[in-house]
Amino acid sequence: MSSTHSLRRRLLWFVLVAILLAAVLQAVTAYRGALRQVDAMFDDHLQQMARSLRSGIPLGLPQAQDAGGGDSAYDLYVQIWGQDGTQIFRSTRSALPPRAVLGFSDVEAHGNRYRVYTLQTPLQTVQIAQDLSARTARARALALRAVLPFAWLTPLLMLAVWWIINRSLAPIERTRRVVASRAADDFSPLEGAGLPDEVRPLVDELNLLFGRVRHAFEAQKNFVADAAHELRSPLTALKLQAQGLRRVDADPAARQAAVARLNHGIDRAIRGVEQLLLLAREEAGSEPAGRVDLRQVIQLAVADVLPQARHKHIDLGLAGPASTPDLAAANGQLDALRILLRNLLENAVKYTPHGGQVDVSLQEDQGQPVLTVEDSGPGIAPENRPRVFDRFFRASDTAQESGSGLGLAIVKAIADRHGAVLALGQSDRQGGLKVEVRFPANAVGRL
Repeated sequence: MSSTHSLRRRLLWFVLVAILLAAVLQAVTAYRGALRQVDAMFDDHLQQMARSLRSGIPLGLPQAQDAGGGDSAYDLYVQIWGQDGTQIFRSTRSALPPRAVLGFSDVEAHGNRYRVYTLQTPLQTVQIAQDLSARTARARALALRAVLPFAWLTPLLMLAVWWIINRSLAPIERTRRVVASRAADDFSPLEGAGLPDEVRPLVDELNLLFGRVRHAFEAQKNFVADAAHELRSPLTALKLQAQGLRRVDADPAARQAAVARLNHGIDRAIRGVEQLLLLAREEAGSEPAGRVDLRQVIQLAVADVLPQARHKHIDLGLAGPASTPDLAAANGQLDALRILLRNLLENAVKYTPHGGQVDVSLQEDQGQPVLTVEDSGPGIAPENRPRVFDRFFRASDTAQESGSGLGLAIVKAIADRHGAVLALGQSDRQGGLKVEVRFPANAVGRL
């Protein structure tokens, strides 16, 4: 497993080390450059001093016995020879050899090293020397002065970088504290104000995740509430029917009728639980994906409902042109769309009288595939149509039929997840209810 690390510490470590290394490199470069400049400056000073003496000895030089201020001031040593080689001037405490090469040279005498410049003119030869140890010490002192700003600026720069990084990462730390202090059921979006552009997409994705978790959490709560609401009455009825079954032991016919009622109640409770589980799964389901042949959806749904239709002698089948379904397909999940159409057909069969008719058709309207279910039943009153997709709502004109009131709620959940639009109306052909499921236009395609 990979070890965790702190982004702040890592940034500070790399940036501060980079600043330190850059400062050291720059200081070394500046120090060596200053040494070269100071060395060139001292050489130029020797050269200028020699040139000032080539025309003769200055009037005050013999009395001072130095050049330009004495040995103690500049550590300069002067020797001058005439045309015949006779030494006509020599600085105090000078330990230079009597001869030297022309130009610049390094000379060692009596354990000391000297930087010497010799200039020859038609009248005389001038030799200017400087103690290298004193010269080097002075050059290093000047070079250190050039490096001194780096010694001051580097800690200040590192402190500034530390402050900037901490301040830049403060919104991330603030967001972390907000998330850490949240309650388990708090799925409100996180604030993205002040966050860096690199972190904002992560917060946006977290907000989307919070939305999905909130949706699943609400679906779970709704499922628990719906289950408690829906199962209370059937279980109470089953308990009463079981108690009544014990009281009819002497009458076989009454006992058989009580057993039939008990079985009917059990079947109703099972059907209610299945519907609740199906509704919870569809409400918390993922986004649909893949291409679905709507002809296959119709075939599977009709096959599921056909036994119920035959039991009531209802004519159930496909209506409309045979070639139309070849043009329509939708993005979605086959099983979910099968449940959607099956619930619509079951409702149509349930509320259509014996010997009636239920038609399902597939058409293409303005580039949109449209599934239509029509029946010859009593239909739904216009004032009740907006509410039939609510959980447990049952219109007064259909109350005589048993049911959980969840079938159309499941249809609505599946349609919403697929981006489809449901529309209720009155069938012109059958006279009963007409339900249209209109899929998005961008889902149309040839198969």
